[in-house]
Amino acid sequence: MAGAFIEASCFNAAKFPAESELPEIAFAGRSNVGKSSLINALLNAKLAHVGGTPGKTRSINFYKTEFNDVKLRLVDLPGYGYASRSKSERSEWLKLVSAYIAQRKNLILTCHLVDFRHGLLANDKELQEWLNSYKRDIFVVFTKADKIPKGKWRSTMQNYIMTQGLYSVNVPIITSSENSSGKRAGIDELKNFLAEFIKSKQQAN
Repeated sequence: MAGAFIEASCFNAAKFPAESELPEIAFAGRSNVGKSSLINALLNAKLAHVGGTPGKTRSINFYKTEFNDVKLRLVDLPGYGYASRSKSERSEWLKLVSAYIAQRKNLILTCHLVDFRHGLLANDKELQEWLNSYKRDIFVVFTKADKIPKGKWRSTMQNYIMTQGLYSVNVPIITSSENSSGKRAGIDELKNFLAEFIKSKQQAN
């Protein structure tokens, strides 16, 4: 598979791409948590729209890519928790995402993106409980760590792990915006983790 590309952008479940042998990794998080920026960094391409308006992504977007010779789909779920959205829009969000989470057989992991400055807020906790009710594996990925001095990263993460009862299949990975060299922290580590997680699931089956 050469590079990465968007396979589908879906506003209703009937438009989801047909399931295949490709494992799927979903990305969920609050509006404005940096989800599209993180996905673009993982894909090494500007495919996910990054906008200044929180809640910009309202469709479920499917991307085909490859990490360490492991072929997969990244699935970008619409952000949640943006208060200015109408009740009907929030209802449509829940209907669309529920259809994906409840029914998608190839979904093997949901990466829950959490703003490192705040840890789990109330609706982050609700999302974790909701995903867990479907017995979905969750992996926490912290974003916006550049807003906290790097010397405090380790202690901040340990505090969240000890006090917030995170659902996470492994120790969370910390990511940040571009540093002085133009490279985002945690991207290679996250790619390696996802590739190994997929391999372990495939071997178990």
